[in-house]
Amino acid sequence: MNWYLEVIKNNYANFSGRARRKEYWMFTLVNTIIIAVLYAILISSVDMNTGEMSSLGSIAGIIIGIYSLAIIVPSLAVTIRRFHDQDKSGWMFLLAFIPAVGGLIVFVFMCLEGTKGDNRFGPDPKA
Repeated sequence: MNWYLEVIKNNYANFSGRARRKEYWMFTLVNTIIIAVLYAILISSVDMNTGEMSSLGSIAGIIIGIYSLAIIVPSLAVTIRRFHDQDKSGWMFLLAFIPAVGGLIVFVFMCLEGTKGDNRFGPDPKA
C-alpha cells in the first residue's frame, strides 16, 4: 500500500526520473484490487431476475468513473518512469495501442530489470 500511496501523493504527475519494478507492480496490484472490488459491488447490486440495479450499484458506477479518471495520470506517469528505468523513452507506452500484441509487449517491458547505475533519466532507484 505504501508504494501505491507514494505514487499517488508524491509522484502523481511526475513523468521524470525512474521507477523500479516494485513501485510499478505494487501500484498496479493495488489499483487492480480497488477496481475489482468496485466492479464486484457494481455487479452484485444487479437483481438477476429483473436486471435492475440498486442505488448502491449506481453509486459504485459513479465511483468507478471518478476513480478511473483520477488514476489515468499517475498510471501513465509510473509507466513512463518504468520505461525510463530501462533507459527507454517514455513514448514507448504507445506500444500498448498496437492491436492484439501491444499490451503484451508493454507487459514484457514492465517485467524487465532496469539499467544498473545512473542513466540519462536519473540515478538508479535501487541505490
